[in-house]
Amino acid sequence: MKATVVQFPGSNCDRDALLAFTDALDVPARMVWHKEVAFGDADLVVLPGGFSYGDYLRCGAIARFSPIMRAVAEFAENGGVVLGICNGFQVLCEAGLLPGALIRNECLEFRCRTVELRVEDAGPFFNRKALGESLSIPVAHGEGNYRIDPAGLEELRRDAQVLFRYRSRGSGGEPLRENPNGSIDDIAGIRNRRGNVFGMMPHPERAVAGHHPSRDGLPVLRAALAAAEAFSGRVRAGSTS
Repeated sequence: MKATVVQFPGSNCDRDALLAFTDALDVPARMVWHKEVAFGDADLVVLPGGFSYGDYLRCGAIARFSPIMRAVAEFAENGGVVLGICNGFQVLCEAGLLPGALIRNECLEFRCRTVELRVEDAGPFFNRKALGESLSIPVAHGEGNYRIDPAGLEELRRDAQVLFRYRSRGSGGEPLRENPNGSIDDIAGIRNRRGNVFGMMPHPERAVAGHHPSRDGLPVLRAALAAAEAFSGRVRAGSTS
């Protein structure tokens, strides 16, 4: 498995993502500048967190027009696996590779803290059997308020496309206020219907090593790699359906 991390002007989690694969998971990975038009033989493409183009206009609105995004869209169309983290999630929504949009946090404040996530059963790679019931992963964003219309939300629920939700109840049933942004239905991450494009606001690459007490980012990144391995096998076999 090989990973590629796309670097936009304003990305600030690109190196964290790169090191999460190379150092924590021992997976070959490289950085690709946003002006490139191809990224070689990657199995997994990662759009990292940060403030692409300074979040000018709105988050991800300019980055979605970067030359590399045409290659990302073609890669996904051909069955390649894409993971968008924080700003990367915003870029994927702006590019139409994931449904919905991310807007300003309901509290109108930038939120940077560790949150508890409830793992949902969203297919063969992101589910409670693979990841456990809950995860502790940091967030850092000002525009993580996920929005989608009622019909779209119903589709996400019906097709099991929600990866994670901010937990609203503790293990003892006590109420928790884990939703840091007002996201509809407490949604913290989703996938496309096909199951090869994933987006999430929390930062798994920040919960893999000694600078954070949690290691819960590791199973998330392993799930993305497992999806990449499965989809690349289908592509080699001549089927991307």
